[in-house]
Amino acid sequence: MLTKTLLPQSVAREIQAMIQSGQLKAGEKIPSQREFSQKFGISRASLREALLTLETLGLLKTEAGRGTFVAASDGTAGQTGNMAPWRYSESYSVFDVFQTRILLEGEIARLSAGRLSQAQLDKMEQATKTMEDCWAKQDLLANVDADLEFHSIIVSACSNTMLKALYQTVRDQVTETQRQPIPITDPERMRQSISEHRRIIAALKANNGDGACSEMEAHIRNTARCAGLQP
Repeated sequence: MLTKTLLPQSVAREIQAMIQSGQLKAGEKIPSQREFSQKFGISRASLREALLTLETLGLLKTEAGRGTFVAASDGTAGQTGNMAPWRYSESYSVFDVFQTRILLEGEIARLSAGRLSQAQLDKMEQATKTMEDCWAKQDLLANVDADLEFHSIIVSACSNTMLKALYQTVRDQVTETQRQPIPITDPERMRQSISEHRRIIAALKANNGDGACSEMEAHIRNTARCAGLQP
C-alpha cells in the first residue's frame, strides 16, 4: 500500500503500470474512487487528479453515468483517436493557452540563451533522451514528465524574473497542453518533437537568442497543430 504522502503523479504511475501489465484490461471499468483511494492510501481529491491525468493521456475514458474505463487501443499512443475534454474550458480555451505559450516561452527561450550551465544543458539532453526512450516503451507519464523538465530548465535560466513568475501562474494549463495531444500523437510527430528539442538546445548553447526563440515558437506551434489547432 502506498503512503498518504505520495503525490497524484505517483498514483497515476501505479495505475498506468496496472494497465500496461494487463491487471486492468482495455474496456474494463476501474474500481470505484472509494476503493482505489483506500488501496493507494490517498484522498479522493488526489485520486481524481491522478485519474484526470491518465484520461488526458488517453489511458482512461470517463463515460457519463457509467464510470471510468480503461481506454481501448492497440497499445500505442496515437491510436486511441480522441483527446480528452479540455480541463480548463471554463477559464481559457486550449487555443488561448497554446497562443500564450508561443509568446511567453519563445521570449523566455530568447532570454535564456547563453545562460544555461553545461550541467543544465546536459539535463536537457538527458530529458530529451528520456522522452524518446519512454515513448518507445509507451511510458506516457514519464515521457511527459521529461518534456516538462526540459521546458522548466529553460524557464529557470531566464533573465527576466517577471516572465518566470508569469510562467508559473499558468503552469498547470501549460502542462495540460503538453499532455493533451498525446492520444493522437503518432510516432513520426514524436520523432519531430525530439528533433525540435535538440535544435532548441543547440541554439541555447550557441547563445543564439533569436534562434532559440524561433525554434521554441515553431516547436509549440507544431504541438498545437498535432492537437488540431493553428495558433
